[in-house]
Amino acid sequence: MPTSILSTSKDPLTKAFIAGKSDVTLALLHHLLQQYQQLEQQIYLYPTKSMLGIGINDHRIAWITQLGKNFVHIVFPFKKAYPDNLCFQKIAQVPGDAHQFNHHFRMYLPEDVNEEVLQFMKLSLSSF
Repeated sequence: MPTSILSTSKDPLTKAFIAGKSDVTLALLHHLLQQYQQLEQQIYLYPTKSMLGIGINDHRIAWITQLGKNFVHIVFPFKKAYPDNLCFQKIAQVPGDAHQFNHHFRMYLPEDVNEEVLQFMKLSLSSF
């Protein structure tokens, strides 16, 4: 299994984003990133002041928007809504953008990244 890019990052914004987070939350974040690395070896992290982007080439394929005490909140931007699913808690069209629908996924357990979520993760890799 590849090394998590989170553990090798020296970026100060990344370090600030994960600072003080619980071991449970950090383990979930590592698991999510490892799942992406298994799908696509060339992902990278794109930190901002308020979130952590996951990218491939020059495109952001997902955003980690919140690290709670026991969860990780991820937003997948897609060009259309995928309402027939069991994994997203919210799907919202970006105001003023007819071609971006943010799909919100909250991960509480490693098992939450199931086959359905993996299919959407694969879709995010190919949707740019």
